[in-house]
Amino acid sequence: MNYFQLFNLPATFELDLTELGSRYLKLQKQFHPDQHSSGSERDKLLAVQQTANINDAYHSLKQPLLRAEHLLALRGLKISHEQRSFTDPQFLMQQMELREQLADIDNSADPDAVIDSIDRQLQQQKNALLKQLGAALVTETSEQDQLAADLIRKLKFFFKLQQELELIEQQLQD
Repeated sequence: MNYFQLFNLPATFELDLTELGSRYLKLQKQFHPDQHSSGSERDKLLAVQQTANINDAYHSLKQPLLRAEHLLALRGLKISHEQRSFTDPQFLMQQMELREQLADIDNSADPDAVIDSIDRQLQQQKNALLKQLGAALVTETSEQDQLAADLIRKLKFFFKLQQELELIEQQLQD
């Protein structure tokens, strides 16, 4: 299913999220199972299925990584469930250093300052990679799609580190 077509939006990485939200609400209202409560069992089932599709599509298009993966899948490059390792030594070293910083937060004299520092690093890296990803997805060539796929893989590491940092911060507050 093409999520962009479902919402009648252009298949691009840069999306107007406000417009996406309003189209989502309109579709939800149109296909909500309550609207079809007096219909046949088949109509009710179709409404439930369509609502699930709308929810899945909205969830995917709202999040940059899932949106980018969907764009690549529409272009024939599916990476959503792959398990692939990196060969970029600089990137791997950076990930190891960030993981060491996360592990050392508990031993820090000022954990809040360390958390803020790591958070800034992660945000900078994510923003830079998201910008590169947007540029790579503009040009629909296999070379640019491969570059976009590699950027998505890298971004997944940063998003995961961000989640781990938030968990550590929450544990320290408890």
